[in-house]
Amino acid sequence: MEEITLDFIDSKELYLAYMPFFKQGGLFVRTSRHYKMGQSLALQVTLPDALESIPVSGKVAWITPQGAQNSGPTGIGIAFIDDKQQLRAKIEKLLSGSQDSLEMTHTI
Repeated sequence: MEEITLDFIDSKELYLAYMPFFKQGGLFVRTSRHYKMGQSLALQVTLPDALESIPVSGKVAWITPQGAQNSGPTGIGIAFIDDKQQLRAKIEKLLSGSQDSLEMTHTI
């Protein structure tokens, strides 16, 4: 299984990538590399101000191709499927209060 490392330097960057509409949460990864829907991936996610990364496995559930009509960044959305270390809960705690923002994210 391919592994992707994500290092978020601040909560704004995390907000832009977080995908709360997936049942267990998910993250958008900016990439020009081609992936297939349903492809399994392992993530190593370092949250802002964290010293260690958090592992989570997921599947590609969203693809924004280059030149997409919404002019969003090229990349993939990865839906969490095995979140043993409660990454979703940690992200939502960091983003508490900003999830009701009207600011556009990389996905919606």
